[in-house]
Amino acid sequence: MTEVSSLTGRLLVATPALADPNFDRAVVLLLDHDDEGSLGVVLNRPTPVDVGDILESWAPLAGEPGVVFQGGPVSLDAALGLAVIPGDEGPLGWRRVYGAIGLVDLETPPELIAAALGSLRIFAGYAGWGPGQLEDELESGAWFVVDSEPGDVSSPRPGSLWREVLRRQRSELAMIATYPDDPSLN
Repeated sequence: MTEVSSLTGRLLVATPALADPNFDRAVVLLLDHDDEGSLGVVLNRPTPVDVGDILESWAPLAGEPGVVFQGGPVSLDAALGLAVIPGDEGPLGWRRVYGAIGLVDLETPPELIAAALGSLRIFAGYAGWGPGQLEDELESGAWFVVDSEPGDVSSPRPGSLWREVLRRQRSELAMIATYPDDPSLN
């Protein structure tokens, strides 16, 4: 197998051509990407479930909107916490993924992390790809790969994140942000 260049910490932005309804206009933060596969969370799929309904002790630390996000179609019964923690070193119970973004061990008492926390978001499930699967999707044009910003994880307007991420690109990708939801109505 050829060596895979890591995309960990980058965003996958669904192209308008991506037909999978799980990823329609999705913005996925890749948490792990290597020759064994890829794992990420969809940043723009809020659910109606309050964080307090499933993880009461973490609810006061969750950013707005204080709901659980559907991180992807895999393992919807598992919770995953992503936090932005500025600085060089993070607290006990947090593992850096990329830059200031890291995974929170939700078994850790929240008070150990609270003082260092910049933002927190809770996800149910994740998006996963087997070896070479994501590369095949990239080659077929299903995803745009762009740089992430720490604010993407905690965007207070997740419904507009797809357009916002595309709009900030300094290329023809910025024009795709205006792509209509249903081009047949154009």
